[in-house]
Amino acid sequence: MAETLFEELKRYVGFGAEDEQSLRSLHEVAREEFPAIAEVFYDRILEHEGARSALAGESQVGHLKVTLRAWMEQLLRGPWDEDYYLLRCRIGRMHVRIALPQHYMFGAMNVLRQEFNRLIDERYNCQMEQLRAARVALGKILDLELAIMLHTYREDLLAQQARNERLATFGQLVGSIGHELRNPLGVIETSLFILKGRPMASDERATKHLGRIGEQVALANRIVTDLLDMIRDRPLKHEPLRLDEVWKDALTSVHTPAGVSIRAEGLEALPTLQGDPGQMRQVFVNLLENAVQAVGETGTVMLTASTGPDAVELVLEDSGPGVSDTIRRRIFEPLMTTKARGIGLGLPLVKRILERHGGSISYAPREGRGARFVLRLPSHPSSR
Repeated sequence: MAETLFEELKRYVGFGAEDEQSLRSLHEVAREEFPAIAEVFYDRILEHEGARSALAGESQVGHLKVTLRAWMEQLLRGPWDEDYYLLRCRIGRMHVRIALPQHYMFGAMNVLRQEFNRLIDERYNCQMEQLRAARVALGKILDLELAIMLHTYREDLLAQQARNERLATFGQLVGSIGHELRNPLGVIETSLFILKGRPMASDERATKHLGRIGEQVALANRIVTDLLDMIRDRPLKHEPLRLDEVWKDALTSVHTPAGVSIRAEGLEALPTLQGDPGQMRQVFVNLLENAVQAVGETGTVMLTASTGPDAVELVLEDSGPGVSDTIRRRIFEPLMTTKARGIGLGLPLVKRILERHGGSISYAPREGRGARFVLRLPSHPSSR
């Protein structure tokens, strides 16, 4: 069997059974210090404006400290297998998603290296052989951590650059085709209006087909509008934004089968934000239409809202089949769809609108069946 990348990296740095044993022994004396190390780690980050901004400020630090303690637990206890490698790869990819510069990653790892070496010096003060072995093992595992993160960082960054290039080409094509389609669609609409006023419109069969033509023209116009919205920067309106009112307005535009229940909790308690009500309405409409189509004729769609120190969080869940692993990583890419009649613009447009408001959206699988989308919007006005 071919050697995996992780096995190659371990062989390259000479990480073996003795190092594993040294790290497990270090874990026994260091685990009580994990909370204190996490405090030092994030205090250092919060002192640096650039790093603080990349990690979303102080509001996320409480959660991140818990995550760091779990990271240190696995760092020293293992097992250092392929599952360990895959978990560390996800961390590298997260750094790409939040646009964390690589030099912050090196600086952060140096903070941990200093704290662990200080702890090794204190606990193995009179045990020079164990001290040396612990320092060597620690150096190897932290070097492996950096190698894994840099490898996945590079892979994802290159993939992201390729996507951006495709989007730029896509934008140029859409802009040209979209504007060209407006003219024939306008002519069809005008002709349809004239035909509806003629005597033939009294024929039931003709009226039915004229109605179908009108529906399809409206659908084509909406597709063109969505395509153009993906490539142009419509100025954001900075108005008082009540998400409960926007949600209620969006519900009126979504056809819901009798067997589908749509509920919302916590929206009325949200503070008044600043943003563009029209574009936020489009966010809700797109997400609701996807959720309703996913659950079919019977099911539930649930929106839960909560408020944090500097942001509000909306969680939209449905009881549909969810999103497969193969689709999940590309779910917000334009033209990516699993629908028979969709063209894959709804979620990319949602992501674009939220990011222009200074917010974000992510997909978080539910236990069992269903999809879960997590939306975050800043409580303070966005300048974008």
